[in-house]
Amino acid sequence: MSGMFRTAGRMKTGYDPDQVDEFFTHARKVYEGAPGEPLSGYDVRRVAFDLVRGGYRPAAVDAALDRLERAFVSRQRAEFVGTHGQQAWLEHLAAQARTLYGRLARPDGERFARGRGGEPSYSTEDVDEVCHRLIEYFDHGQPLGSEELRQITFARRRGSDGYGEAAVDAFLDRAVEVLLGVE
Repeated sequence: MSGMFRTAGRMKTGYDPDQVDEFFTHARKVYEGAPGEPLSGYDVRRVAFDLVRGGYRPAAVDAALDRLERAFVSRQRAEFVGTHGQQAWLEHLAAQARTLYGRLARPDGERFARGRGGEPSYSTEDVDEVCHRLIEYFDHGQPLGSEELRQITFARRRGSDGYGEAAVDAFLDRAVEVLLGVE
């Protein structure tokens, strides 16, 4: 093993090792304070790597990305609190949470635009169930962690039989960001 992670094997696909190694090297430099291109928890969450034969095992890389994202969010929170105070941080998170409520307040089956044509979409029932869980979290303090939300999967549909994936994914990214800010 010459890289940062174990490989999936010669006959299986995994994440491109060069891309992964380059990203983690860059992230380490940024985290340690090297000048250059900024990097945030959101950037870490949105990074994507090509799949190649013999690449790194995706589960191991994904777990490391989750830890890295937490580290960046924790640092951002500490810097924000150090500059503006704890109350300002809580107000910032509350404002982020409020941006989610427009969708959460909509009726089941109407929270997101439907998928188009034959494009893949997500089960409206599955997505609405996650929205109910978010409502319970925000309104009643029911447990829901960013890791749990990040791991949720939805049954696949086609086109207008489900919600369009891009809008749901963007919404869940914002929800994860809010939960990470609280954790």
